[in-house]
Amino acid sequence: MKIAVVGVTGMVGQVMLKVLEERQIEISQLIPVASERSVGTEITFKGKTYKVVSMKQAIEMKPAIALFSAGGDVSLENAPKFAAVGTTVIDNSSAWRMEADKKLVVPEINANQLTTSDKIIANPNCSTIQLVMALAPLHKKYGIKRLIISTYQSITGTGVKAVQQLENEYTGDKGAMAYPYQIHRNALPHCDVFEENGYTKEELKLVRETQKILDDKSIGVTATAVRIPVVGGHSESVNIEFEKDFTEDEVRAILADTPGITVQDNPDVNLYPMPLMAQGKDDVFVGRIRRDHSTANALNMWIVADNLRKGAATNAVQIAEYLIANKLVSA
Repeated sequence: MKIAVVGVTGMVGQVMLKVLEERQIEISQLIPVASERSVGTEITFKGKTYKVVSMKQAIEMKPAIALFSAGGDVSLENAPKFAAVGTTVIDNSSAWRMEADKKLVVPEINANQLTTSDKIIANPNCSTIQLVMALAPLHKKYGIKRLIISTYQSITGTGVKAVQQLENEYTGDKGAMAYPYQIHRNALPHCDVFEENGYTKEELKLVRETQKILDDKSIGVTATAVRIPVVGGHSESVNIEFEKDFTEDEVRAILADTPGITVQDNPDVNLYPMPLMAQGKDDVFVGRIRRDHSTANALNMWIVADNLRKGAATNAVQIAEYLIANKLVSA
């Protein structure tokens, strides 16, 4: 099984390599791909050294699967070129997510929709993945009418430049700014760019992607996305209004029985999810589960996950695993 990792030198690309190694996928040939300026540099995978190749070289090598994390413009230009030579592309950018003929996949929820004809598969946004992981089993049981979401997002979602900005601010050094303001000791209600309606792209991704993955456009969704000076993962405060009534214990039991979710919900011993504890892990952590007494059939919960792993790299690798296990790609 030849697998290409496009954008291998970036933060998510590096985590993709780590996850591929941890999950022990049988890879006959790893093809590391990056921008022209990185061609010829070396990366290490499973104790072996590989040279980074160009996009053109990678396409000519016809990998079975290409894991993309190189930005939307790169994906729009090159994913179809890989697909044309028979490669199945799993793309981590926003380029293909809302295309009607492209599947937007969280394996635990909707991988069973995939077929051999799906040559470009979209990986959802990091904040969406952890959200729908917790919502899907509850939607199936109670039916979701409306969601109010506030996110508290790690700077790693912006990339290396943001991590460097925070480190510079810790030490008092001057450097390039990823954000319009300092992030150290601050919170920015500004994730991605603002649209004409006053919402940011990140907030609208939560609306549109959630409805698409859950296959229900009737769900009302509103969101505020905030960037905070945290490295370990994204956190979300979610208020859910259901069609049917529930008990809190029943909700905890459903979530605890859902693969990929860990319930951490015991205020008596200060047990609740935090990015500090989620970092480096693949599960989605859910806690602070409590009824909203201000309206009927409503619930509050707190959702945390490592945005570089389940929010990006791990989800993409899990899609690849599904394709391989179900013989939807050929070596």
